[in-house]
Amino acid sequence: MREYKSVVIALIAAVSAVVCVSIFTGGLVDYKKTGGGSGITATGSASCDFESDLIVWRGSFSVHGDTPKDTYSTIKKDAELVKKYLEENNVAEDEMVFSSINISQTYTSRYDEEGRYLGEEPDGYDLTQGMTVTSHDIDKVEEISRDITTLIEAGVELESEQPEYYYTKLDEMKLDLIEKATANAKSRIDIMAAGTGGTPGKLLSASLGVFQITARNSSSESYSYDGVLDTSSRSKTAMITVRLNYSAQ
Repeated sequence: MREYKSVVIALIAAVSAVVCVSIFTGGLVDYKKTGGGSGITATGSASCDFESDLIVWRGSFSVHGDTPKDTYSTIKKDAELVKKYLEENNVAEDEMVFSSINISQTYTSRYDEEGRYLGEEPDGYDLTQGMTVTSHDIDKVEEISRDITTLIEAGVELESEQPEYYYTKLDEMKLDLIEKATANAKSRIDIMAAGTGGTPGKLLSASLGVFQITARNSSSESYSYDGVLDTSSRSKTAMITVRLNYSAQ
């Protein structure tokens, strides 16, 4: 009886060993089929510094009056003063645009002698007009946007915004950066393949990252997941990434 049990135990052990070997071997086969399926992946990048070639300066001026007619007459005079200021600073006619005039009635709160609120009553009209200067002469517009003393002394309540800076050849620059980032990614693929004794096969996939156009010398914290287009700085840096995936041979 003891001999019979020993034989059974030996058979169970042998079968278990075969099963384990079979499972282990199957795992190796599966690894060989799928382990290299992801191929070789690398991300390349390219960047360049550039100067803006277009500036946009916006501003607005407002007046207050008792009647629409009187208020309109006042803002028309202010618009003429603003236009004269721009012309005297060599801003061409086609570089300046004046928007339509916005008008709104204003109200003041009324209270009785004991401080009880009685309601609102009209107290006049506010008129506002905007102007935009667009030019390739960045130095000129920067200077006149900073020095509006003449207008203020003339009584024009001009609210000046910070200039915006753009680059008109951005599409051409993007294509050049994509080409360079792709070449950079392919070089990394080749180096990685050579380091493992293999060679890259066919291209499996390629993806383009978002463009990051930031102020020059800004930190990576300025980057955005959706990309960023800085308009506040004259000097900028553009950056793009390209991700390539090749099969391995």
